[in-house]
Amino acid sequence: MRVKTGTVRHRQHQKILASTKGYRMSKHRLIKVATEAALHAGQYAYHGRRLRKRNFRTLWIQRINAALTGTGMSYSKFINALNTKQIILDRKILADLAVSDEKTFKFILAQCKPNSST
Repeated sequence: MRVKTGTVRHRQHQKILASTKGYRMSKHRLIKVATEAALHAGQYAYHGRRLRKRNFRTLWIQRINAALTGTGMSYSKFINALNTKQIILDRKILADLAVSDEKTFKFILAQCKPNSST
């Protein structure tokens, strides 16, 4: 007796079409096109998850640098001073302090100044 894949294949097709729901033109209607679209979407999502980490680090550095303007200290010297003084704060926390809690950020900055006594 011959085994046919009718129900199995139909279920798989419906799964692909459900995942491509909302895609433009024939990408949400035709199986072959929808399969390609779903594969590409997966690749873009994978790459995007790696890019997000880079983009956030860049954003944190920009926020810290913006908070340092007018203080007479550059970003690189600030990070070097943090490492020298063994103040262990990552860029995410520093950027959050620079935006939300300027008083604490200025205190940390004062600790990093060369003439401060710690």
